[in-house]
Amino acid sequence: MARTLVVLFGVTMLAAFTPLGSFAQEAAPASDSVSADFVLWTINNLWIMMAGALVFIMHLGFASLESGLTQSKNTVNILFKNTMIICIGLLTYALCGFNIMYPGDFNGFLSFGAVSGFISVDPTDVDAVASNLTSEYNEGYTWYTDFFFQAMFAATAATIVSGAVAGRIKLHSFLIFITLLVGLSYPITGAWHWGAGFLNPGEGSLFQGSNFYDFAGSTVVHSVGGWAALIMAMLLGPRLGKYGKDGAVKAIPGSNMPLAAIGVFLLWFGWFGFNGGSVLTADAAGVSLVLVTTSMAAAAGGFTAGITSWLMDKKPDLSMGLNGILAGLVGITAGADQMAVWEAVVIGAIAGAIVYFAVITIDKVLKIDDPVGAISVHLVCGIWGTLAVGIFGQSAGFSQFVAQLIGIGSIGLFTVLFTLAVALPIKQFFGLRVSEAEESEGLDIGEHATEAYLIPSGAQDLVPV
Repeated sequence: MARTLVVLFGVTMLAAFTPLGSFAQEAAPASDSVSADFVLWTINNLWIMMAGALVFIMHLGFASLESGLTQSKNTVNILFKNTMIICIGLLTYALCGFNIMYPGDFNGFLSFGAVSGFISVDPTDVDAVASNLTSEYNEGYTWYTDFFFQAMFAATAATIVSGAVAGRIKLHSFLIFITLLVGLSYPITGAWHWGAGFLNPGEGSLFQGSNFYDFAGSTVVHSVGGWAALIMAMLLGPRLGKYGKDGAVKAIPGSNMPLAAIGVFLLWFGWFGFNGGSVLTADAAGVSLVLVTTSMAAAAGGFTAGITSWLMDKKPDLSMGLNGILAGLVGITAGADQMAVWEAVVIGAIAGAIVYFAVITIDKVLKIDDPVGAISVHLVCGIWGTLAVGIFGQSAGFSQFVAQLIGIGSIGLFTVLFTLAVALPIKQFFGLRVSEAEESEGLDIGEHATEAYLIPSGAQDLVPV
């Protein structure tokens, strides 16, 4: 065993300190079959797949954040929803979402193709595998790499909805809704920009000379989830006891703030894949810039939100600081590849201030109950981040700003109409909200007949429920 470890260590050190080109040259067979282009192609694929794995970790972050910011009696329900979101998201994206979102030539608005061919490819069939190896949309990576990375994005939109409706939605109704959101709505609007649709920043776009631009999804991903979350929260109504008869707002504290903090830091960590992988190559200049702008915007957002809450409320609010980090991340996502470091700081700082006032406005003025601040973070700051491209980006100016508005408006309108078209029939036939008795008892008992935490007898009053 010791000898094996020594050998492995030696090989690792050799790989670490040997220049990549010479290592590949020495390891390659004596032929021209392994070229520098092939090595670069392999590295690009590896980076995008690693970035996809980082995006996957974000689902653990969402689950932790939602569990920490809500009542403990709903923890199992939240964890089950987040578990099903990634499972359903992968399956539906493979079944239809991937093919709808990246259909190749289509009318620019809508396309319903056959089931993606890679599902049925026999890996032992050399010719079939070769014909499906590279993506027809980008020859820089394989079709499988493309699917893996994009599928991780798809489920994120549904996860945003989960937090906004926590504590009162029927489980089966929620699962039906997110299946349709991920399987149809998200890929249709995604195709408009990323799949050669009418918002695509290329030839044939509606905007000649100035195109809608959303690098990694401030609108295409986050605002889509935010719009759906807004409509669903409005249809459901607030949690019991959230608002008094006189309209007074009652704070319902989270049950586990350490878990919420862990969730945010997991999301920040995963965002390096979310934005960094969206470069779609392992280009050192491009990826390093994106990782720095992402980091700086997150830091500025968290700092600004934390200080703003301190100044406005006389005491610093941890949940505001945490949501400020997420606000900065959402804000920079649309233009992370275009911004100077100072611009990323400004965008993140403004997002941090915006999220504080958005949470207060949605909660106290609009009386929309969003337990985790998902609407403020993902919708409001998603809109801000997309508009910021027209203010700070490489093509900043009036025409770019208008293009950004058109992209935000068209994707937002479709998502709102889709959400209503799906949610209202679900409400009519299945119901959206659990009974008052089940909500008071907790969805863990009502929906799952189990509890997340074993509380010693007599200690219930010490734990927020």
